[in-house]
Amino acid sequence: MSTAILAGVPVPGSSLEGDLRSLGFDVRTAADAAETAKLLTAAPADERVAVVDTRFVGHLHSLRLALTDPRFAAAAIPGALTVQPEARPALDRVRADAGPGPDALAAALAGAGTPVHRPELGTLVAEIPHDPQSRHEARAAVAAVDDEAVRLRTAVKSRDGFFTTYCISPYSRYIARWCARHGLTPNQVTTASLITALIAAACAATGTRGGYVAAGVLLLCSFVLDCTDGQLARYSLQYSTLGAWLDATFDRAKEYAYYAGLALGAARNGDDIWVLALGAMVLQTCRHVVDFSFNEANHDATGNNSPTAALSDKLDSVGWTVWVRRMIVLPIGERWAMIAVLTAVTTPRIVFYALLVGCALAACYTTAGRVLRSLTRRATRTDRAAQALADLADSGPLAQLVARFLRGPRGALPVIAFLGGALVVAASVFAPVGSWWPAAAAAVYCVLSGVAVSRPLKGALDWLVPPVFRAAEYVTVLALAARSDVHEALPAAFGLVAAVAYHHYDTVYRIKGGTGAPPRWLVRTIGGHDGRTLVVAVLAAVLTAGHTTGNGFAVALTVLAVAVAIVVLAESIRFWVSAGAPAVHDEGEPA
Repeated sequence: MSTAILAGVPVPGSSLEGDLRSLGFDVRTAADAAETAKLLTAAPADERVAVVDTRFVGHLHSLRLALTDPRFAAAAIPGALTVQPEARPALDRVRADAGPGPDALAAALAGAGTPVHRPELGTLVAEIPHDPQSRHEARAAVAAVDDEAVRLRTAVKSRDGFFTTYCISPYSRYIARWCARHGLTPNQVTTASLITALIAAACAATGTRGGYVAAGVLLLCSFVLDCTDGQLARYSLQYSTLGAWLDATFDRAKEYAYYAGLALGAARNGDDIWVLALGAMVLQTCRHVVDFSFNEANHDATGNNSPTAALSDKLDSVGWTVWVRRMIVLPIGERWAMIAVLTAVTTPRIVFYALLVGCALAACYTTAGRVLRSLTRRATRTDRAAQALADLADSGPLAQLVARFLRGPRGALPVIAFLGGALVVAASVFAPVGSWWPAAAAAVYCVLSGVAVSRPLKGALDWLVPPVFRAAEYVTVLALAARSDVHEALPAAFGLVAAVAYHHYDTVYRIKGGTGAPPRWLVRTIGGHDGRTLVVAVLAAVLTAGHTTGNGFAVALTVLAVAVAIVVLAESIRFWVSAGAPAVHDEGEPA
């Protein structure tokens, strides 16, 4: 229970007290500043408190937005202020010098350095009338706007893909409202979406036409639920740290589990497409790290005057180009719709061919645009951005040791990273199976990757360093497994890349939440991208030489995958269920 204090003389006929009770507040009244201060002092220190002017006139959803959003320590609208336990000491410090009303308290908090969130109300009303005429006008303004319609509309992301906007959200918002009215939480809906996707993957693994049709239908149902959980969170303001973690990780788990299901289904029909499944996962993950790296490098950069960015903004002002550009990048809605339809009517091999071609074209389009923006802008990148890129690089002990003694030339760091990655990938693809050339190339890669992170990543194209590392590690694992001719090596490699990719996504969302990367002990334990690449290359040389060791390489990859997964998941779960984890909610649609 939270406490709301109605400050001032009660207004006859006001429903304000009932509105606050409907929002879960225990309402107290205070006629003057002294009583308000007394009630604030008496409220338990571990409770949220709100101060609301008795003259307040506005929509119930205005109060809901200001007083119940758990993401902000302090929030206010005209006539209402809420403070969570962590900001209560700050409120106590400014209370004596501030005026008696919530607006004065909010101004005093902000002036003392405590951020006070002010939600965007749009057409919603929140006013403090000072005379009968203005009160009458305010009530008329409230009556003219249906706040439930506004609440439903704003439950949908402000920026979504074409398929999601026009084929899912028109009805999924009503599913979200139904869930809210029946007491379901976003986390429950997120879990239902995961379970549905896993069932879809199991149906695809049957290898039958009926199983493929069911898989396609269930995948679309999972996506509907995936949209619904976020809409439910926004509709009911049920944001949580656990929900942020589930939402951030389950999308990738669902998609990659479905890839595995398609590969298993194809294998039942004698078609080995694990290399395509792993390739699709590698491509999709690398696309995401390009997005994350570019955004982290540039979201707080100063002095951006890129003509490419200006052209992009101009194109966004033309309605049809907005949707075309959003569809070109094959976002999650369009991608899952394509996968679902092709699964139902074609074969898994065709699904992966279409997926690989579509994602490759999308990757070329987005990466080329971002490179052009970076080359044509004059931006100063911050230390925070440089640290974020260093964390995304996921450099292990070997690269870190090299970085202490060797310094790469400024401006050439991404080139050095690319040369190292190209060398180890080329050796993995072209060297004789079982030779030590990939291991030697991986050793050189460790040195060059250390040089690539030896300086702060503040150059125009330094954001490319983490994506290059991701591509080098993942493609090396794929190539060595595919060329080993060892039974089950590719499924084992799929599991290893999935475990490592989870670690990289986990790193991204910790950084986005403002808490920084995972602890260094975790990166050291799992070797960093450089250490893992070297280990896999050495295992391939030892366990595939002469083709006399049976499935030893597959077993080794499996053991490595399980070990990485256990360590990474244990630390990730510990962090995300802890009280100090951030509530990260992505309002954009990831590719």
